[in-house]
Amino acid sequence: MKDKKEIVEEIKHQPNAENPYRLLKLRLTPVEKFAAGIPALKAAVTDLIEEKTVLRGARALFRMNQKGGFDCPSCAWPDPDDERSPLGEYCENGVKALAEEATTKRVTPEFFRQHSVYDLARLDDYEIGKMGRLTDPMYLPEGGTHYQPISWEDAFKKIAEHFNRLESPDEAAFYTSGRTSNEASFVYQLFAKEFGTNNMPDCSNMCHETSGSALRPTIGIGKGTVRLDDFYDTDVIVIIGQNPGTNAPRMMSALEKGKRNGAKIIAINPLPEAGLMGFHNPQEVNGIFGRGGKLTDLYLPVRINGDMALLKALELLLLDFEKRHPGKVLDKEFIEGKTIGYTEFLKQFDHLELEDLARLSGVSAKDLYLAAEMMAFKKRIIVCWGMGLTQQPNGVDMIREILNILLLKGSIGIPGGGVCPVRGHSNVQGNRTMMIDEKPTDEQLDRLENFYGFKMPRRHGYDVVKAIKAIHEEKVRVMFCMGGNFLSATPDTTYTANALRKLNLLVCVSTKLNRSHLIHGKEAIILPTYGRSDKDIVKGEVQIVSTENSMGVVQSSKGVLDAGSDNLVNETQIVCRMAMAVLGDRSVVSWQRYHDSYDAVRDDIEQCIPGFENYNVRIREKGGFYLPNGARDSQDFAKQFGGRAPFTLTEIPDNHLEEDEYMMATTRTHDQFNTTIYGLDDRYRGIKNERRVVFMNQKDIDKAGFKAGDKVDLYNFDDGIERVAPLFIIVSYAIPEKNTMTYFPETNVLVSVNNVVKESNMPASKYVKIKIKKHNPEVYQKVDEMLYRGYKQRDSI
Repeated sequence: MKDKKEIVEEIKHQPNAENPYRLLKLRLTPVEKFAAGIPALKAAVTDLIEEKTVLRGARALFRMNQKGGFDCPSCAWPDPDDERSPLGEYCENGVKALAEEATTKRVTPEFFRQHSVYDLARLDDYEIGKMGRLTDPMYLPEGGTHYQPISWEDAFKKIAEHFNRLESPDEAAFYTSGRTSNEASFVYQLFAKEFGTNNMPDCSNMCHETSGSALRPTIGIGKGTVRLDDFYDTDVIVIIGQNPGTNAPRMMSALEKGKRNGAKIIAINPLPEAGLMGFHNPQEVNGIFGRGGKLTDLYLPVRINGDMALLKALELLLLDFEKRHPGKVLDKEFIEGKTIGYTEFLKQFDHLELEDLARLSGVSAKDLYLAAEMMAFKKRIIVCWGMGLTQQPNGVDMIREILNILLLKGSIGIPGGGVCPVRGHSNVQGNRTMMIDEKPTDEQLDRLENFYGFKMPRRHGYDVVKAIKAIHEEKVRVMFCMGGNFLSATPDTTYTANALRKLNLLVCVSTKLNRSHLIHGKEAIILPTYGRSDKDIVKGEVQIVSTENSMGVVQSSKGVLDAGSDNLVNETQIVCRMAMAVLGDRSVVSWQRYHDSYDAVRDDIEQCIPGFENYNVRIREKGGFYLPNGARDSQDFAKQFGGRAPFTLTEIPDNHLEEDEYMMATTRTHDQFNTTIYGLDDRYRGIKNERRVVFMNQKDIDKAGFKAGDKVDLYNFDDGIERVAPLFIIVSYAIPEKNTMTYFPETNVLVSVNNVVKESNMPASKYVKIKIKKHNPEVYQKVDEMLYRGYKQRDSI
């Protein structure tokens, strides 16, 4: 790894005319059939070494995800309720996330003095992220070329000036990342509401908003209905549109345990991912030195957006099994007592044929039959999904179709059965519980209004997609980002970048440098804060914060590392100081009380959000506590249907592609978490040293006249606009014909801001129609001008 100064200087002085994206020598290695094991251990240690934090990071690892320790800053997979492994409750990606937090590299005011925004913006996201931890608040004045230091007091004054200059509170937007704690999330949404707006776009709007939109109206809660222990004692686990080995590696331990206890696993995905197929458990001798264990019993290689046809095929087959074995397949008692709409639901199957559904799904009728047979005579069925479903235009309907299957079987709200949306960031579910929501319910607002005594804004605010459009239309003039990397996470990169430049002020609360600091508003402020592993000290005492995992467990998190700077402020205090600066005497909230005490924040959460009774006592209990879940605990489903769950009628989409079109889905490598890129390899898929690749079926490569290894440009023409992602390398892969896969954020530029999921309004990043053309070097110059126009002239002043 080069020194960060060397990287910046190399980019600054290299024209990059022939190789503008600095393509490395792509090396293909065998695609792996098992996940984890010794390679995972080696990769984790390598990251600790690279971040120069071997001893510091290793000490912290033994406290990560342990009772009384700190919550992993990576994914939201739950920790065991009982005793946890003394060897460590973490995975390869958790180690990488910790290494980036515990790094000894620093981004100081001197660094910003030496390097202009333009120079830094020319780096890729990997290089930007490897610079280290931010140490001080920084300010970029209008027309400025370099960030400059600013005191915390002056930063809050500047923020207050901009907020108080707005003609309407709705000209402000408040973005939230899933890393933000319950306490910071609560005061953050409270400040936004007291300021007068519900413009609270958040990362849920890009990952599992679809899950909540599907589940709330049907089962009465927008969360999963299973506990971790359910995986250990179940009959069938279905994993659809989710890759455990990369997205939630500790999930593989639960799958392994369930399989050892007799569970069958069905994997449904366009790619045969290593983490679906097998697992080398690094905490067992056989996992390290032996052959490991097979996970999936049946793999169904569904084509992109063929999932709906597949799900309906399973239903058709289950109904046929019931005809041949009356009373042994469907749970008629559950259907009659706990659901509505069953008779109407059945009518569609008079017009469906298995062979048609098999053709539309891309999965053979034989394999569909085998999957249905695995489920037919079993009741304890868990269905897990990820963004492979939620980021498709009909994602809400597909999740409701999953519910239809579970309702037929009576497999929800029972031990070993239910739904499991596998969440991404470690407190993304807790953010929503804390009312980080652009559409708060009247019930939620009434409770806040009764407790605090000020009138709550009732108008729904902007989600991520609506916020981008509002910024572009100059309806939003100031944006405050609590964590995250907004530009790299969002769709339609050029459109979004041009929108952000129209802001009067963009404020980012961050631990590290990222792309959103470099494509900014007229003015920009960076506020450095603590990471999850850092000691958060208030009045001389190390504090605890709390988070909520994927299965509704609220638990404490207490950092163990000395912070890398004395000039950091925790997120809760940042919000409180901003609130006092902006609202002044207009506020009726005791912000200073919250500023001085997390316990005070939790006391008031208890008064405003059901399920948090005796919060300060229970959060200090080992393992935390479960939030109420009517669907899980008592089969109490949708209130509007008298506690029953409705069968949903859905349609099979028409996925027509022109002769020269392909369907593209974006995905992450095994060397990244969300927009944080740890390295340039994708070990499980056999990719070394490169991210700008496009996975294609060999038949498609041959038919188009390409060869594996060819350099190509990718195009999207939604909305009548040409979008282009230049200079990608073709990789032949086991993927359905006419389907392609690429990495984000590199191809977010191809995802139209108008390509969204019905009902949830999420970007449909797993459903992008593209054309592939031989690489044209002139395309790069065009893209470069769109992204960086104006910087060159300013940088030379």
